[in-house]
Amino acid sequence: MSSERIHILFFPFMAQGHMIPMLDMAKLFSTRGARSTILTTPINSKILEKPIEAFKTLNPDLQIGIKILNFPCVELGLPEGCENVDFINSYQNPDSDSGDLFLKFLFSTKSMKQQLESFIETTKPSCIVADMFFPWTTESAEKFNVPRLVFHGTAFFALCCSYNMRTHKPHKKVATTSTPFVIPGLPGEIVITTEQANVADEETPMGKIMKEIRESESNSFGVLVNSFYELEPAYADFYRSFVAKRAWHIGPLSLCNRELAEKAGRGKKSNIDEQECLEWLESKPPGSVVYVSFGSRASFTNEQLLEIAVGLECSGQNFIWVVGKNENQGESEDWLPEGYEERTKGKGLIIRGWAPQVLILDHKAVGAFVTHCGWNSAIEGIAAGLPMVTWPMGAEQFYNEKLLTKVLRTGVNVGATELVKKGKLISREEVEKAVKEVIVGEEAEERRIRAKKLGEVAKAAVEEGGSSYNDLNKFLEELNGRK
Repeated sequence: MSSERIHILFFPFMAQGHMIPMLDMAKLFSTRGARSTILTTPINSKILEKPIEAFKTLNPDLQIGIKILNFPCVELGLPEGCENVDFINSYQNPDSDSGDLFLKFLFSTKSMKQQLESFIETTKPSCIVADMFFPWTTESAEKFNVPRLVFHGTAFFALCCSYNMRTHKPHKKVATTSTPFVIPGLPGEIVITTEQANVADEETPMGKIMKEIRESESNSFGVLVNSFYELEPAYADFYRSFVAKRAWHIGPLSLCNRELAEKAGRGKKSNIDEQECLEWLESKPPGSVVYVSFGSRASFTNEQLLEIAVGLECSGQNFIWVVGKNENQGESEDWLPEGYEERTKGKGLIIRGWAPQVLILDHKAVGAFVTHCGWNSAIEGIAAGLPMVTWPMGAEQFYNEKLLTKVLRTGVNVGATELVKKGKLISREEVEKAVKEVIVGEEAEERRIRAKKLGEVAKAAVEEGGSSYNDLNKFLEELNGRK
């Protein structure tokens, strides 16, 4: 296929969970002959530079680079250095609500519109792949007859659930926000509650943003999805029949990282030496380690962290537990039981901060993944062929949990029934029970077999002739056809 002249702009939202898959996508497209340019702000470019340089060292003939867009935080009424969502999560200002700051941040991204349009006008790219949180890019791309692709960063399943919730409004017909109901019109009986569905009232600022996102999507060229057809065929078909007629599945995107250095270098610099981590894993029997991580935006109270710590210890299983630096434990680590690390030495490994997740998940010693069900983590766990303990906290994570536990039947629910901000405590007993169930429970072997098979299918999907490989081909052919 002749795609040498294809030039794609990638414009990720400024948050780790959005930048990482978009970087993977840029790498993937460049391996297929396209020229990839990632648009971002100065601080975020520092996060992307190292993995891009490493990729270029491994692939000197491929074209991938960064274009900096200026984002004057202070002039926009944001705190100095506020160029990504991680900053907002850790921003300590008692007079500022983080939710309000996030909304202000979202609205402020439009300040980059003129710079984007100037760059499109001068470079005349083949298309722009922009994050869902940049709905204004559809209009900017249209000005210059450049197709805009939407990237939501989640699965067909969650997108279908959201669509049917908006269309049928079943949450308006139940007595309370905790009353279960079936999402109408979807394949399979998907039961959820209003709170888990996390429906934004259209009159709220966030509701208005979501409406703008949907309208821009309907006017865009199409949608790129980090999934593979065999994972969710009924929902991929439903989405392309009723929601967005033009959508291409091109994942799992994390599988474009084939070398150890690439897997270790995704995202921020790891807070543990990769070799030390691998040596620890090598000392464990195959399938015996539970990997515990709640993503880059987790925020647990000290009380909840204590329950996790005791639950993991009582489970008797080997574990790696990633405790994010932006969690509420503070410097003192009062949440950690006295003598905990001494007692669990050899059995447990705590990583404070960023961990080389894909590297760990792919190791043969890892047998299960305790996850918040963010789609990046979920699809990485699926690609690694692992059963999961599901602990959703917000966004579309309860939908992802339903996919893992009810549709794919590779997940065990820890007991989370509502958004984490509501403050429901998951007890040490619930943590212990779920961890034991996923590793040694009655159905553990069947769940493990199903998960392993999905991992094999995921890897086949991105190889030549696979479903995602072929869908990416179709997309590139469409782009070529526009010339």
